[in-house]
Amino acid sequence: MNPALPDRLVLYDGVCGFCNASVQWLLGRDKAGMLRYAPLQGPTAAAMRTRFPEIPSDIDTIVFIEGGQVYMRSRAAFRIASHLPAPWSWLRGFGLLPTVLTDLGYRAVAAVRYRIWGKLDACRIPAASERALFLP
Repeated sequence: MNPALPDRLVLYDGVCGFCNASVQWLLGRDKAGMLRYAPLQGPTAAAMRTRFPEIPSDIDTIVFIEGGQVYMRSRAAFRIASHLPAPWSWLRGFGLLPTVLTDLGYRAVAAVRYRIWGKLDACRIPAASERALFLP
């Protein structure tokens, strides 16, 4: 990867209430600060799409980039979980299930996320203590 980019980057929908709550949840558990974050609507995600054309342009897919590999949807979630302390890291075990099944669940949540958790007017501004973990 480009040395200016982190080894583990989570791309998420910056205006999705569920996605923002998920990032907040991750921040609370990733005490080692292993993960970095950027909204799918920002320039970092645009640069990643240029580098990795398999990243979709729509914003209903969480993307995790690690060591030059791109993971999307449920695979991204399981891979992200693997970097959290136990017991959360145990969630990666669900990655052994067929992707067609785990992505079915992922897509079901993605389809209703705005209706249930709402949509923000703009991407959330990180607190001062979190700023080093976020890219534009």
